[in-house]
Amino acid sequence: MLFTAVTFIAFTALVAVIAWWRTRDDDLSTQDGYFLAGRSLTGPVIAGSLMLTNLSTEQLIGQTGQSFSTNMGPIAWEVTSAAALVILALVFLPRYLKMGLTTVPEFLENRYDSTTKRIVSIMFLLGYLLTYLPTVLYSGALVFNQIFEVDKRMGVSQMQGVIITAVAIGIVGACYAIFGGLKAVAVSDTINGIGLIIGGFMIPIFGLLLLGNDHFLAGLRDLISVVPAEKFNAINPANAMAPMIPWPVLFTGMVVNNMFYWCTNQAIIQRTLGAKNLCEAQRGAIFAGFLKCCGPFFITICGLICYRMSMDHTEGFFSAEHIANLAQNGDLAYPTLILNVLPKPLLGFFAAVLFGAILSSFNSALNSSVTLYTLDIHRPLFNPQATDAQLVRIGKIFGTVLAIVSICVAPVVSFAPSGLYDFLQSCFGFFNVPILAAVIVGLFTRNVPARAAKVSIVMHVVLYSISKFIPALQNVHYLYVLAVLFVLNVAVMLLIGKTSPRATPYVMQDVGAVDLTPWKYRKIAAIGALCLMCCVYLLFSPLGLAG
Repeated sequence: MLFTAVTFIAFTALVAVIAWWRTRDDDLSTQDGYFLAGRSLTGPVIAGSLMLTNLSTEQLIGQTGQSFSTNMGPIAWEVTSAAALVILALVFLPRYLKMGLTTVPEFLENRYDSTTKRIVSIMFLLGYLLTYLPTVLYSGALVFNQIFEVDKRMGVSQMQGVIITAVAIGIVGACYAIFGGLKAVAVSDTINGIGLIIGGFMIPIFGLLLLGNDHFLAGLRDLISVVPAEKFNAINPANAMAPMIPWPVLFTGMVVNNMFYWCTNQAIIQRTLGAKNLCEAQRGAIFAGFLKCCGPFFITICGLICYRMSMDHTEGFFSAEHIANLAQNGDLAYPTLILNVLPKPLLGFFAAVLFGAILSSFNSALNSSVTLYTLDIHRPLFNPQATDAQLVRIGKIFGTVLAIVSICVAPVVSFAPSGLYDFLQSCFGFFNVPILAAVIVGLFTRNVPARAAKVSIVMHVVLYSISKFIPALQNVHYLYVLAVLFVLNVAVMLLIGKTSPRATPYVMQDVGAVDLTPWKYRKIAAIGALCLMCCVYLLFSPLGLAG
């Protein structure tokens, strides 16, 4: 355990030193320097940051837990993201960068009005504060409590151990985001992204080696022959319930969910808004789409490997205690697999990589929250004449408060009935659809007024809340509900635009923030990403391994 702790600290410190070295001469006293990395990010940095901002323990633990309890259906959260990233690159980014945006609510103010911007900013902040940040902290604390046995070593309960670990993660993550700005986040993301890809693939590789008595192919044959074929299927019946993913939602609710997350979610697109030009932004987004297609092979498949090892405790892969814990909580599948298959000398390195993944998601959302508050709420409402230096100082104070509240809320996630990942996605449903609808309608129409966006937001929150209490909808997957509500939101906005249009049509302005020359190979690369997405689904279907 001492060696694990030393290697963990060493790798974590190395990442921090490199991030400091790369950003030591940056001017963080200006708005663009602190919030958008001085608009200097390149394609590889954007792709790595997008990947690791998205990929954290809530996915490693949540999706592995889902596949352990169901089948390979959870690959939908990873693989179908490629399509949304292609749409981001080809459709949204040319418009975002043309307007020189810092935040999505900033666009909504230009397109609608300041009230719409503040409503959306508050919705983003509440979403980050009450669901995303606490989920990241809880999932990270869960796995670190398992690896380092914090509760046992401190003589406290498991929940107390998780809380102590969440506090430590929250403090370190807040320091990155609050004192380093976006570029420190992006640089550390890139370094940790390389480590996470390497470390992530190590888990299934060592798992298969263990199943095959040190022979990889023998372990793969064991997994495929012993685990029931239906576990390899990623195409579930249309009436499947959460956490399973019904196949029709791949073309309905999942599209809506992914487009919000990858095309309008401030914590994600802030990386692309910091690009040095459109070419680099598109390269980064599409390359991230290729990376997302790798997810099933180092995340979701781990659930099946864990399932295979827990099928019979007499085989000695897992202890009886581990098998009993897995039966009660599928979210323990990933940390259980780590402890049992990873060689002890590598445990510290992988713990450091996981720590980097946790920090990435936590500090990226925290940085975006600070950006939203300072630029979209504090300056226009409380200090319109604030200088850049004053905004940065206010942002640091607000980020500190936000981190403290998130740490306090994190333990509540443990009570989620259908697993932490499904809980997170379901909670996003309260605000993702109306924001996406407002952005899409705003970008592609000229006459829809501000009132339409406000009506759409209020209507959606009310209807989605009501849907949670209607008995007839209790057996309907929430992604179906979101798909219907998205169509309804857009229809209502267009209807209002038809009956009471804007006084003057909206015209998108080119502010000349960056070079808008598109990437030469964007279309070929986009087609390649979509083809790879289809091939992965073919592999995990009745025509592939599930057959």
